[in-house]
Amino acid sequence: MTERVEAGGLQVARELYDFINSEALPGTGVDQAAFWAGFGKLAAEYAPRNRALVAKRDTIQEKLDAWHSERRGQPHDAAAYKAFLEEIGYLVPEGPDFTVDTPNVDREFSSVAGPQLVVPVMNARFAINAANARWGSLYDALYGTDALGAPPPSGGYDRRRGGRVVTWAKTHLRGIVPLSEHGVSWAHVERVWVENGSLEVELLPGLTGRDGHGVRPNRAHLADPSQFVGYRGPPEAPTAVLLQRHGLHIELMLDRNHPIGRHDTLGLADVILESAITTICDCEDSVAAVDAEDKVVTYRNWLGLMKGDLTAEVAKGGETFTRRLNPDREYFTPDGSRFVLPGRSLLLVRNVGALMTNPAILLADGSEIPEEIMDAACTSLIALHDLKKPRGPRNSRAGSVYIVKPKMHGPEEVASVNEMMGAVEDLLGMNRHTIKIGIMDEERRTTVNLKECIRAAKSRIAFINTGFLDRTGDEIHTSMEAGPMIRKAEMKGTPWIKAYEDWNVDIGLECGLRGVAQIGKGMWAMPDLMQAMLEQKVIHPSQGANTAWVPSPTAATLHAIHYHRVSVADRQAFLLDRIRAPIDDILTIPLADRPNWSPEEIKAEIENNCQGILGYVVRWVDQGVGCSKVPDINDVGLMEDRATCRISSQHLANWLRHGVVSEGEVMAALKRMAEVVDRQNAGDSSYEAMAPAFDGPAFHAAAALIFEGGKQPAGYTEPLLHAWRLKKKAAA
Repeated sequence: MTERVEAGGLQVARELYDFINSEALPGTGVDQAAFWAGFGKLAAEYAPRNRALVAKRDTIQEKLDAWHSERRGQPHDAAAYKAFLEEIGYLVPEGPDFTVDTPNVDREFSSVAGPQLVVPVMNARFAINAANARWGSLYDALYGTDALGAPPPSGGYDRRRGGRVVTWAKTHLRGIVPLSEHGVSWAHVERVWVENGSLEVELLPGLTGRDGHGVRPNRAHLADPSQFVGYRGPPEAPTAVLLQRHGLHIELMLDRNHPIGRHDTLGLADVILESAITTICDCEDSVAAVDAEDKVVTYRNWLGLMKGDLTAEVAKGGETFTRRLNPDREYFTPDGSRFVLPGRSLLLVRNVGALMTNPAILLADGSEIPEEIMDAACTSLIALHDLKKPRGPRNSRAGSVYIVKPKMHGPEEVASVNEMMGAVEDLLGMNRHTIKIGIMDEERRTTVNLKECIRAAKSRIAFINTGFLDRTGDEIHTSMEAGPMIRKAEMKGTPWIKAYEDWNVDIGLECGLRGVAQIGKGMWAMPDLMQAMLEQKVIHPSQGANTAWVPSPTAATLHAIHYHRVSVADRQAFLLDRIRAPIDDILTIPLADRPNWSPEEIKAEIENNCQGILGYVVRWVDQGVGCSKVPDINDVGLMEDRATCRISSQHLANWLRHGVVSEGEVMAALKRMAEVVDRQNAGDSSYEAMAPAFDGPAFHAAAALIFEGGKQPAGYTEPLLHAWRLKKKAAA
């Protein structure tokens, strides 16, 4: 039994109570008794609101199910459907134009476009790596991945591959920080130095001579001198040169004694890119935090990030070392004065959505606290350590706390969160609107009412984004009774997806987010396929998104290249005049028109979904791993979290509901795929095989997600995953 302590009318698990009192509160200036009393009042006020809003979701879904059921077999009437959504309050009236007025926003949100990481904050090593991913080696990212067309060879350093890396990097520099002389590239540079506040460039001797424009000098400058912003070392022989492109910094590391630099004409040892500008420290989709023990791990790591003292012991190559957070980076300005740039990514924290409760705290009536209330109070309390830090690197230099709010359904829920954050500010003695929120546009009722959602938090908004997987899961569940959905792989080609992605940008710009807040795009889910990412993910800044999610620090460095090549500020200025994406397209239901799939196609769809669900769930339930690189049915590693699990389980639940597949077919596929997943995890000594018994909690959880999927609130996976994880922990 969990030992509990009464505080503020709440029954708090002893380990959480002790953590708050002995670790989180000291140094914040918040009195212990006042905190618990205020927290109790906060929970008493907002728990009933939370329950009412969650219940309203169910009521709306029941009406949607009934409407579709009554019209089964009839052609879909788009006009009648839209009128019905307005009648039941699913679509709310849109108010007049307005402009957001969020105060004290850090430049990483307001004026710099760049990659964004999402990291499970329960894993201290991952969290430190992500925070330190503000700066990354372009040479390492190119050499160590398939970005150049093939992965690196095994064994020691390959000089030929290294030469290709240097050539690629210098070609990129030529495009983004060009030199003044016609036809000259960075491959032609022999020396650089700082003189009278400008970067002087000496070219290789063999370049002198006639080129049709007179005698070419052996010196050059930057074509745009303002791109030179700093340096390290003596001005006559700097050890680093700091350049800038579209607000992102690029550091040329110069060292003729370095193993790479000594073979380079300029002595260029590396190109360091400002990469993950912001990072979401996740308490939600990518973690498996189901009780007080787990929540304390989550909060303790967040505390270490906010205080700046988080460490992790790492074993690598037979050695053990301590990983720490990077310090800030010091430079000289062109005129010789000192300045500092952040050494770490600016951190947001993603709280849990409205649906889930947690046994870490019980309310006065004995029920579990809505987890979003606990997260709001605890993560904001911990962030005070950053706001009140007297010295050393800061997370928010503007004095703000950034909380990402997932899975909100419509403006009424956003308004409640806005008020709750105000109450948290009062509890902690913060100024109004210190807490900023990010609205994740991943639920259909938020998408279609996005302008009103932003209005409800217009003085807190710092971030909106799209999320294809959760959004598709909600798309399927919302229209579960309408008919069988198209195959999962076809979803990205549907009218609603393109309209949804464009709509998010259109509404964000219309509400004045440009220059104030981030407009983001979703995850590249294949961390091993970096060449494909380099080719494809440039579409995100081109679409006007000033951030997009990447799965690793290396991917962040490579994705930064896209923001060098595309000026998001220019793209957003251009898109301001675009006609808003049509809401009628967003409301188009992705139904299969007279499905005539072959038995082989149906079997492939079932197996693909079952394998993905099992590969994710077995680690979640048995090992408490909330997000990981999971091999798909073709052994391609994919980043899987609850969003990917949601779409797969909802898709199968939909096909079961409409007779495309039978329960027997799905169960047989689950058993076949359990054997596949067992083989894929054969090298994991802590892995527990599902076959041949098929009676473990992980297998049961995966089956429940499918066979009970139609009944799950909004199609979410959390209730079943949490229940089975708690059973697994209890049994252990």
